[in-house]
Amino acid sequence: MKNAFVIVTLSGMLAACAGAPVAAPEPAPLAAVADAPAAEGMAEAAPEPEAEAAASKEKLPNVAMSSALLYKLMKAELELRSGQWQAAYIAFMGAAQQTRDPRLARRAAEAALSAKQPGESIAAIRLWRELAPDSEEAAQYFMGLAVMGEKLDEAEQIFRLRLQEAAPPARGQAIFQIQQMLSRARDKDAASAVLERLLAPYPQMVETRIVLAQAAFARGDGERAIAEAKAALALKGDSEVAVLTLAQVTPDQAQVAALLAEFIRAHPAMRAARTAYARVLVEQKQYEGARTQFLALLKDQPDNSATLYALGLMSMQLNDPVAAEGYLARFIDTLDANPDDERDPGRVLLMLSGLAEERGDIAAAGRWLDRVGPGDPRTHFTAQLRKAHLLGKQGDLDGARSMLDALPAAAPSEQAQVVLAKAQVLRDAGKLEDAYQVLEQGAERFPANPDLLYDFALMAEKAGRMEVMEQALRKVMAQAPDNHHAYNALGYSLAERNVRLDEALALIEKAHQMAPGDPFIMDSMGWVHFRLGNLDKAEDFLRRAYALRNDAEIAVHLGEVLWHQGRQADARQLWREARAKDPKNDTLKSTLARLQLSL
Repeated sequence: MKNAFVIVTLSGMLAACAGAPVAAPEPAPLAAVADAPAAEGMAEAAPEPEAEAAASKEKLPNVAMSSALLYKLMKAELELRSGQWQAAYIAFMGAAQQTRDPRLARRAAEAALSAKQPGESIAAIRLWRELAPDSEEAAQYFMGLAVMGEKLDEAEQIFRLRLQEAAPPARGQAIFQIQQMLSRARDKDAASAVLERLLAPYPQMVETRIVLAQAAFARGDGERAIAEAKAALALKGDSEVAVLTLAQVTPDQAQVAALLAEFIRAHPAMRAARTAYARVLVEQKQYEGARTQFLALLKDQPDNSATLYALGLMSMQLNDPVAAEGYLARFIDTLDANPDDERDPGRVLLMLSGLAEERGDIAAAGRWLDRVGPGDPRTHFTAQLRKAHLLGKQGDLDGARSMLDALPAAAPSEQAQVVLAKAQVLRDAGKLEDAYQVLEQGAERFPANPDLLYDFALMAEKAGRMEVMEQALRKVMAQAPDNHHAYNALGYSLAERNVRLDEALALIEKAHQMAPGDPFIMDSMGWVHFRLGNLDKAEDFLRRAYALRNDAEIAVHLGEVLWHQGRQADARQLWREARAKDPKNDTLKSTLARLQLSL
């Protein structure tokens, strides 16, 4: 996370400061080649629109366009368009040397660049610069290719001159531009040394300190990076780029959070810094604090789709489905009003469908799914699975099965997903034995699919086939050693049955190490400690779990711990909360029955 927000914010800000080309696709030919009448001089030919401003500043030779020269240039153009770059290159270079016209040297450079020939490219650009020493475009091309071609000594001379000649207000932009070019060098150490030498005369510029901090961080010198970033912020206390650089190079995320919090208190309008702070809070799982920061961002820009999306996710993390649905629906509305080819709303539509289903509005859930287009094939496939699930939930089992059977699932992974969906439809309809058989057949057909094996294990437990359940979970652990759900499921099952409790604790502890913030694993930890008689530890884990996830089953477990601690009133209150959330909760029913209680 330390680098993630800097990639998003800092690079975006720096990109606005540097736009030097180092390579280019083949542009249209120079107008003088094809359009000038034979009797006209080349200097009098109309330049290309995109090069008009640059060409007007160049001192062009007055060379008569002879029939022979026109034929030579037109032939070179045809050869270039047919892929014969070398013949075209030689013709353009010869013509440039003969006429001293920089536009022909430029065309030779374009031919070599289009063929990805660095040696020939730089030779042509050298000639171009010789013929047009004041051409900014030629200088930009030359610097880029010199860096990439390991001719750093030549590039350094030009860089130094550009910094010296730059007006003070423009020098900072030139520093960022030079940093961007040098970042493309293959020899990073040599490029870093060049950068140090170039910037030595400008120690009091904030841009110098920022660039040196970035360079030190890139080569692993954290101490130097922090020192340079602090120096940048000392030079300009309101520099957003400086504070983001310091945040990037600081390894302690608590310090980063404090740094950014202090900065935005002093400069509340700095959006990039506030966004970075919000993302640090997310990384630290301080979701309420993160949501506060995103709300401040939304107040300033009510239709910012990225902020709406973040608020939707934060609200889901905070178990606030009403707010989540509102923000995500606004995200879709914003995207509808401002279509963006790079943003596929499919994932958000799936989330909205799930939220609608959770609140019991099956019709709304279906409408969201209907809007998922074919842009992302995986998302579209998932939407079709979900549609079948909704049909089953409405009692149309035949329709759900028909839809699933008709799905074009070519890949084995997709076929396994269809099996999972069929089992889910049957499970929701209470046909547990049918669901078990579907998953059993699926596990035989796709023995290397851990998701299918995991669901099969849970269904085996529901069917009372504990040995089958354990065997399936062990296979999941073998195939996906980092699957914390498998360790947690087996550990919880053992704890729930009050058997092999030491083994259950070891399994759940392993899952907790993999996912320390998972409230359901915390619930399992609390439950196994309850079985072991560690009531205080059990209460601690269960309270943390309930704070993270206001779930009925966690409430039931915490209530039983409190009951055995003699806090019956508190236990009953939790059980009432659980009943209000999920009146049909099986764990609540079995707990009350076992304790011979009623609410």
